[in-house]
Amino acid sequence: MTKRILTKHPVQGAVQHTNAVQMSISLVSSVRVTQRRRPQQNKMSQQAVDGVPRRGKVLTLDNMNPNVKRVEYAVRGPIVQRAVQIEKELREGIKKPFTEVIKANIGDAHAMGQKPITFLRQVLALCSYPELLEDDKFPSDAKKRARRILEACGGHSIGAYSASQGIECIRQDVAAFIERRDGGIPSNPDNIFLSTGASDAIVTMLKLLVCGEGRDRTGVMISIPQYPLYSAALADLGAVQINYYLDEDKCWGLDVTELKRALNEARQHCDPRVLCIINPGNPTGQVQSRKCIEDVIRFAKEEHLFLMADELELVEVGWCGFRGGYMELINLDPEVKAQLIKLVSVRLCPPIPGQALLDLVVNPPQPNEPSYTTFTKERTAVLATLAEKAQLTEQIFNTVPGITCNPVQGAMYTFPRITLPQKAIDEAKKEGQVPDMFYCMRLLEEEGICLVPGSGFGQREGTLHFRMTILPPTEKLKMVLQKICDFQLRFTQEFS
Repeated sequence: MTKRILTKHPVQGAVQHTNAVQMSISLVSSVRVTQRRRPQQNKMSQQAVDGVPRRGKVLTLDNMNPNVKRVEYAVRGPIVQRAVQIEKELREGIKKPFTEVIKANIGDAHAMGQKPITFLRQVLALCSYPELLEDDKFPSDAKKRARRILEACGGHSIGAYSASQGIECIRQDVAAFIERRDGGIPSNPDNIFLSTGASDAIVTMLKLLVCGEGRDRTGVMISIPQYPLYSAALADLGAVQINYYLDEDKCWGLDVTELKRALNEARQHCDPRVLCIINPGNPTGQVQSRKCIEDVIRFAKEEHLFLMADELELVEVGWCGFRGGYMELINLDPEVKAQLIKLVSVRLCPPIPGQALLDLVVNPPQPNEPSYTTFTKERTAVLATLAEKAQLTEQIFNTVPGITCNPVQGAMYTFPRITLPQKAIDEAKKEGQVPDMFYCMRLLEEEGICLVPGSGFGQREGTLHFRMTILPPTEKLKMVLQKICDFQLRFTQEFS
């Protein structure tokens, strides 16, 4: 498609680019042919064929970016890949001890059957297909929101680009939301940057912060357990990861004393500049106290650290596929902010449907609007169900020997600790796996339940965990919990 467009414009630069595209296509075709050859032919790839020297592939594992090879992302790692294979095997009729794979590895609410919020769907439908604005089936407040969003878009279409920082009226709504949430503390829309989910904002800021070489290389403090986006991003950027440990015995609490320990040790080999806080915790599900948050802010100020607060607004869980998010910048140097604006402009803009959805989350129906009653009822039901499932998960897991589960306070995940017999740990080593990966892989093969091993998030030496989402419908969640408990007993007995 690119080639066709460019050849319609006979500008010299375009013609040169077209030739480059053709060369790239030719190279890719050559690689594909080479990969189809028989093994004995591949061995000759570096040798002369009919007197013509052959060249190897331009990009290989040996000469690719070494930082990329260091990146790991357990949430969609080997166990998830195996789950996809098993699903395919089930469709092909291969018999298993189960009839479906339950992917409890990721917080994907709609995939787990959570009912979408009606108002959000209505406004997004109106924005996507504006002719529906003439349809009487849609409430007036949904139409009003859709018109406001469309008027802020180029050509009155969500298919257009926006400003790189995000649509202005949506940034204004985000700032107003923060101001209401924080008890009237002002928030400036110019300091709001909309993003492609939270991940985009986190990686963008880390790009600004990472610099230096050797002992002057930027160090970034992250909690252990942590969401593996952080370790992956730091590996990709070549930054130094500084681990500080949450206290599992105190419901994954954060202690400033532990922060000081990690900081002082890190200063021996890098330049610690950033402190990342995940609250509510992921994968741990805890909510830090107000005192803890205040202590962390004081600590960051005293130690001259850039503070990154990764906070999930648990308002309308479930629209993760739209990739909407935002970040608010406080006390950022104006010259650095100009560099940030330049950096985000490279990716043009966040997806407009995600921006539109975010606007509805931070600016929901008000009491005097027709959608308010239905919206409030649906939202309350979602949050109440999550609270019920969080309590259910904690209670059931804590009845089983070898599983210990902290309360899930403000997220959609639980991170139980598991105790495994030494024989199981030894067997895992024979298989070339860490023990919790061995455990989770066996669970997947025997029960069809996909979890993420705790080793993918980091954990204290000598402890083992897994992360599980609590999002499946209540009855299915009960079944999942019971299967895991039964497996734990059976697994322990097998290796005792």
